Amino acid sequence: MTKTIKPTAIFLLGPTAAGKTQICLELSKELPIEVISVDSALVYRHMNIGTAKPIGEELTNCPHHLVDIIDPNEHYSAAKFKNDAERLIEEITLRGAIPLLAGGTMMYYKAFKEGLNKLPERNTQIRNEIEIDARKHGWQYIHKKLREIDPETANRLSPNDSQRIQRAMEVFQVTGQPMSKLILKESPNKTDIETLDIALIPENRAILHDCIARRFIGMIEQGLVDEVINLKKNWNLTLEMPSMRCVGYRQTWEFLENKYDEASLIEKGCAATRQLAKRQLTWLRSLTIKHVFDPYANNTLSEIKELTKKFVR
Repeated sequence: MTKTIKPTAIFLLGPTAAGKTQICLELSKELPIEVISVDSALVYRHMNIGTAKPIGEELTNCPHHLVDIIDPNEHYSAAKFKNDAERLIEEITLRGAIPLLAGGTMMYYKAFKEGLNKLPERNTQIRNEIEIDARKHGWQYIHKKLREIDPETANRLSPNDSQRIQRAMEVFQVTGQPMSKLILKESPNKTDIETLDIALIPENRAILHDCIARRFIGMIEQGLVDEVINLKKNWNLTLEMPSMRCVGYRQTWEFLENKYDEASLIEKGCAATRQLAKRQLTWLRSLTIKHVFDPYANNTLSEIKELTKKFVR
């Protein structure tokens, strides 16, 4: 009688520029790792430089999933991630490999672990109306309106988080109820897949900021501006699309519209990335994750290797 292997998985979560990809590659040298990306930017094709997408040998030596799966004018959701990740974990396990979910999109992690609430489908007309209002008054004005109808949701969102502000306003206009109350009403479908959860939280924020700056400058040198020129040329995109809300892309788009010079592009790109990292760290600290490491400590990699090997045994 064949014994059924119950799928298990490892999560490696951390802010942007914390070295998650490098840790995955190091683990893959000693374990049969297949990475499932937990990154809302890596899903897009043709967006390679600004997303710090693993390429070439990195992908050959360590297979990555949920990378390059949709075009820049398409939409990917936490619901799709949950379904795709559960399917991939099963497939990877059947191949005798170890699923390692790595990234910094904490909403995907939360959806996977806690399940999803039944919120209304996207309503194009209402979303367009919200975007028109935002173009006229700014997203901070929309955020202020959200605070009046759903203070709980508004308090956890940055005034510049246009994608989630728009969704919260859309949900209220469709249902007449705040998103925060709808979420509480539902009984989410939690996963039964056992996971080892690891969080990378830098003890020294200055080191993270330095890594962010060096990486963004490197992206400019590698051709981020040309990448955005090609995206604008080949795809019918707007700044309100999820793909162009990715940090670095919005700032480069505005640079191409002559809103500021290259020095300001670097300054604004680094600032936006620091803000993203701050939000990711806020999410991480709010989660109950037992295994927390400083990504820049000398012994972190060896400790994660030891922990991972113990788990997969």
